[in-house]
Amino acid sequence: MTTSFKTDVLIIGSGIAGLFAALKISEFAEVIIVTKKNSAESNTNYAQGGIASVLSSEDSFEKHIQDTLIAGAGLCDYLAVKKMVEEGPARIKDLIKYGTEFTKKNGQLDLVKEGGHSVSRIAHTRDFTGREVERALIQAVMNSNNIHLMENNIAIDLITEHNLLQLRDIDLENRHCFGAYVLDIASNKVNKIVSKATVLSTGGLGQVYLHTTNPKIATGDGFAIAYRAGAKIGNMEFVQFHPTSLYELNHQIDKPSFLISEAVRGFGGKLFTRDGNSFMQNYDDRKELAPRDIVARAIDNELKKGGEDFVYLDITHKSSNEIIEHFPQIYQTCLSKGIDITKEPIPVVPAAHYCCGGVVVDLEARTSLNGLYACGEVSMTGVHGANRLASNSLLEAIVFADSASSSIKKLIKSSQISSIEFPDWDDSGTLTSDEKVLLTHSIKELKNTMWDYVGIVRSSQRLLRAQKRILNLKEETEILYKKTKVFEEILELRNLIQSAELIIFSALFRKESRGLHFNIDYPEKDDTKIINTILRNESL
Repeated sequence: MTTSFKTDVLIIGSGIAGLFAALKISEFAEVIIVTKKNSAESNTNYAQGGIASVLSSEDSFEKHIQDTLIAGAGLCDYLAVKKMVEEGPARIKDLIKYGTEFTKKNGQLDLVKEGGHSVSRIAHTRDFTGREVERALIQAVMNSNNIHLMENNIAIDLITEHNLLQLRDIDLENRHCFGAYVLDIASNKVNKIVSKATVLSTGGLGQVYLHTTNPKIATGDGFAIAYRAGAKIGNMEFVQFHPTSLYELNHQIDKPSFLISEAVRGFGGKLFTRDGNSFMQNYDDRKELAPRDIVARAIDNELKKGGEDFVYLDITHKSSNEIIEHFPQIYQTCLSKGIDITKEPIPVVPAAHYCCGGVVVDLEARTSLNGLYACGEVSMTGVHGANRLASNSLLEAIVFADSASSSIKKLIKSSQISSIEFPDWDDSGTLTSDEKVLLTHSIKELKNTMWDYVGIVRSSQRLLRAQKRILNLKEETEILYKKTKVFEEILELRNLIQSAELIIFSALFRKESRGLHFNIDYPEKDDTKIINTILRNESL
């Protein structure tokens, strides 16, 4: 039997965006956080580099805005960028208030420089910034009496009017979100959570690709459930591939690739082919400090030209003490794999890292569904445009989480928990699945298809082939989903397929190469038609 919960605000996801929003909202309302694994498992926890913000007299808002606009390749929303940059310093102070301990030098924040930034503006905690931010926010959440954390729960779908036969035909512009159906993974029981406002902060979708820096939980859940509910989705073709993840010969595909931080190149790291030739000067005047899309495509091209599996990132020209002081986690991880980065170069390969598109939101983090908000990687604020500037992601997450909390405060003053009685989850007539081997093979096929045909460099023929394969997988998975009781693996596969479909549809729509989307059939950027790709599910 379904258990029902009612709350002021439901937050789905426990990365930096979800936790920060929860803390802000808890000052005036009750919050339930639903998180798929334990509270610390998120993309935030894997973020090494830091948080970009204007924090020194040598910097300015205008410089940060311009760096962001340049990286975004003409598709950034100027007002969203301006909002993020100007509100950034205050949000950094919030993180410090919540207990985040950033690295300091001579009593001041130790600000470093990364690719695409014109000045040093990255606040960090050595090379494990995300982990430190997550630690501080989780501790603050645990100390709040207004926040209830539900771990090991995965959202199945949002509750909207389409769940009621008598309201199913309401047009999308007037549709509301009233919470979500959520699977308790341990008990395999579905709960219904009804709320005045719902916040999606589910993180990324890197697991649609064979190689990714994202943790296993990054299965595109928020993108998929928002799209199925009828929310607007935008710019899904812009998937950022981090140029430097650690190459391992026997890497397991269900584990994230270890990220070699952007800061290593900012620190002076040089890229070489396996035969010792430097190459970044052939692609961009900024060399190793060029934005990620340029560096990733350069590495991809060098690998294809040479038929190699990896290139080298070398910082051995720096002193050993400096390397170990700045990058203790990278040093120890590489050392555990037999690589001493103070004495030998690091083998690296690009890996799927960050989605610049997502659920379309306004400056208050409101989606196109009334009562539904989104912040963090799952959202499309317009900040990143066609390519994310390094270390802007955590800043964007906290700025728009703060905006969501302010908007929700106004919303719930005039809102009551819905008096509509939404149905309990109905799985009558379904069976417990004994076909999990089908899911394993489907996930492998999905990951290989996306890596081979929808990766760093694309073509229309590859995209059409990928679309055909993904639609076949979707049809097969939907049949299985409808006849079995829900369980974690089928939900994740369903969301991965939906996310992959959105990436492919968006990539086919864009008849140019811009930012992170490079199509060899349309190699030029077309500045006469600077457009965003917006998709919406009209079937419900």
